[in-house]
Amino acid sequence: MTRRALVLGGGGITGIAWEWGILAGLAEAGIALSDADLVVGTSAGSVVGAQVANGLDPAVRYEAQLAPPDGELGGTFDTGTIVRYGLAMLVGSRAPRKVRQRIGRLALRSDGDESARVAVIDSRLPVKEWPSETALRITAVDAESGEFRVFDRDSGVPLVRAVAASCAVPGVWPPVAVDGRRYMDGGVRSGTNADLAAGYDKVVLLAPLTRGFGPMPGAAVHVERLRRESAVALVSPDPEALRAFGRNVLDPAKRADAARAGLRQAQSVVSAVRAIWHE
Repeated sequence: MTRRALVLGGGGITGIAWEWGILAGLAEAGIALSDADLVVGTSAGSVVGAQVANGLDPAVRYEAQLAPPDGELGGTFDTGTIVRYGLAMLVGSRAPRKVRQRIGRLALRSDGDESARVAVIDSRLPVKEWPSETALRITAVDAESGEFRVFDRDSGVPLVRAVAASCAVPGVWPPVAVDGRRYMDGGVRSGTNADLAAGYDKVVLLAPLTRGFGPMPGAAVHVERLRRESAVALVSPDPEALRAFGRNVLDPAKRADAARAGLRQAQSVVSAVRAIWHE
């Protein structure tokens, strides 16, 4: 039996909106990526993946992205945080776990309100339970040890908390406590963690951010490896979508523009995705 996987990468608030635009446009063209046997979600992709795996209608979720932000607080990467990221990546970049530990120390210094952040994630998830049929994997990284962790319905972790952990951008949002440990964004290990789809026959990867940094592999690296045994379609933002994102992917004011860009771009990738998903 052919097994299909949908991988949803990280990319902030604009990444969430763009992914919904792509999914809605493809669904309108008769391509239901929600039929996946496996959904892998990292950071922004965990928010979208939790809803896709639970069968929510992409058209409805797309429309939700067009609503005004109504004072929703965004996040920013200040100069100091960017410099510390860079130093963590450059020093000892051949030891990925040690790099993640250094980034974790940055994350653990955050003085943000964890409960308030979890509440924000809760508000973004209309369905708060793990899906009973579709396999859903949500990624995060232990902020102290640097170990990679994958949450699923057998982990005993509430879905909202798993997604909040996956979205805990170091230096911007505080790590999230799970099972006595504190976890940060799954994107610290990889922007897509698409290697979790290994072994599936067909893989569609939506990657708002495609570049790798230091020991974090970019989307192209994962795609190259997956294609050794799988049919893979990689969809990433086109130039117009990138302009819609703006310079800060954590800016809620850019959400609607990013969603519209995704919906428009979907028409240009229908053939490539259909060739993977349905043929």
